[in-house]
Amino acid sequence: MIAAYQSYCQSLVDPVLEQLFQAPHANMTRLYEAMRYSVMNGGKRVRPLLVLASCEAVAGDPKRAIGAACAVELIHAYSLVHDDLPAMDNDAWRRGQPTTHIAFDEAYAILAGDALQALAFEVLCDVVHSPVPESTRLQMLQLLTKAAGAAGMVGGQAIDLSATGQQVDQQHLEHMHRHKTGALIRASVVLGGMAGGTVSDSCLASLTSYAEAVGLAFQVQDDILDITSSTQVLGKQQGSDSQQAKSTYPNLLGLQKAQQYALHLRDQALAALDSFDSKADPLRQLADYIVQRKN
Repeated sequence: MIAAYQSYCQSLVDPVLEQLFQAPHANMTRLYEAMRYSVMNGGKRVRPLLVLASCEAVAGDPKRAIGAACAVELIHAYSLVHDDLPAMDNDAWRRGQPTTHIAFDEAYAILAGDALQALAFEVLCDVVHSPVPESTRLQMLQLLTKAAGAAGMVGGQAIDLSATGQQVDQQHLEHMHRHKTGALIRASVVLGGMAGGTVSDSCLASLTSYAEAVGLAFQVQDDILDITSSTQVLGKQQGSDSQQAKSTYPNLLGLQKAQQYALHLRDQALAALDSFDSKADPLRQLADYIVQRKN
């Protein structure tokens, strides 16, 4: 069932994303090609799915959340482009294709990432794609900027870099991933709820609890797949975490306990939705998908 919902969400989001990559001048063609390549070259669209599912969970029209859904995917894509660079993780493959700096070059990869980040905020502010009150758009913009910056995703990457080659405890690992991976996932869910209309503080708190649990579960499952999956299935280099001496949940807890922890986090996410009706079923299905996925 999640596959059908994924197709439905992609039918709303992908055409809007595609329209964003029309170069305004011939001398910008290569830049826009690199931007398009980074976003439209596959991807599960998990974060846009969470945005739209959260909007539906609060009885909102998902079309009101398309701007937010596109924005979080653009931020996610930019982060992958920069993470793959030689100065960072130095990865050559992403989604089964050469990474952006391999397909183009490092300079264009850096520029494409910079442009995608700026474009995310532009789309979120656009009333056509985010038909919500101006005050709500401002709040959504503030939420996304914080999640994407030093207080969120970028800060998490810095913590990750500082921990490379070191063995850290579980508290440190979770602190890192609640920033590096969890911040944008949390923002995706909350943005969807905000786009859905007027929601109570308790409703947003429940969505936040759900998002914090699935965000951490997503990273635990990523760590598990780095051991149990293959390069062909993952679409990126299998075992790269071990090669870079990164701390992971399987290394810290053992593979079996890491798998149990992912399921425990999934259950926490589902419990956070106890007060929601069947409109939140897509969020529930996404929680299952996150810990069952193979890539």
